[in-house]
Amino acid sequence: MFLRTESFKEFTRFYPVVTGIVVIHIVLYLASVLPVFPKYMVIDWLGGVNLYILQGEFWRLVTAIFVHNGFAHMLFNSFSLVLFGPGLERMFGKWRFIGIYLASGIIANIATLLLKPPYYAHVGSSGAIFGLFGVYIAMIVFRRELMSRQNSQIILTIAAIAFIMTFLQPNINVTGHLFGFFGGFVIGSIVLGRGKELTQSIRTISSRAARSTTSGGSLTPQGIIFIILAILAVIGLLSR
Repeated sequence: MFLRTESFKEFTRFYPVVTGIVVIHIVLYLASVLPVFPKYMVIDWLGGVNLYILQGEFWRLVTAIFVHNGFAHMLFNSFSLVLFGPGLERMFGKWRFIGIYLASGIIANIATLLLKPPYYAHVGSSGAIFGLFGVYIAMIVFRRELMSRQNSQIILTIAAIAFIMTFLQPNINVTGHLFGFFGGFVIGSIVLGRGKELTQSIRTISSRAARSTTSGGSLTPQGIIFIILAILAVIGLLSR
């Protein structure tokens, strides 16, 4: 489910939404640093500034998900999406995945708007990515049979580390992370309860992942390597 064995060409074909989002990240980052536009114009236009949203610039609730403050911020958020997004895109299909991802990010940004001061500004896809964690946790809580024991161990470990670091790292939008996770958990719980076709697809993908990555209930070396990579992604995701 989490380990990637596809070539670059296969990845772009199997996971067009994840690929497209990463491309948007890169394009907007390049637009913010290349001398095409004045410095910081992209962030000024698209970033989540509460005061501007309150004045009617509601598009910022969406566009702030795709804008990043610096190369490292963009790189690690994109890396996290590549690690955690493909499994859900394959399970739910591209349209459901787009809906879950955007809805989680928007919920995180609305919560930030309501609970943070008017002068508060934020950018990045962290809230949407925490929404993906929420979907995985919903799967473990309500539909445990759809995920192998190894994959459950992996996502619980990474989610726990992500939450701990959310409260330890400075300059983190804790509100966005918490409500992004909550939004993903609720949406995932709803989507997981609907449709025999969706349930069968999840069972098929999960069973294939289990056969390819483990022969028992314990973590394989590949699973341990993934956890290490995911921890590095989380550290980068939460570092500023």
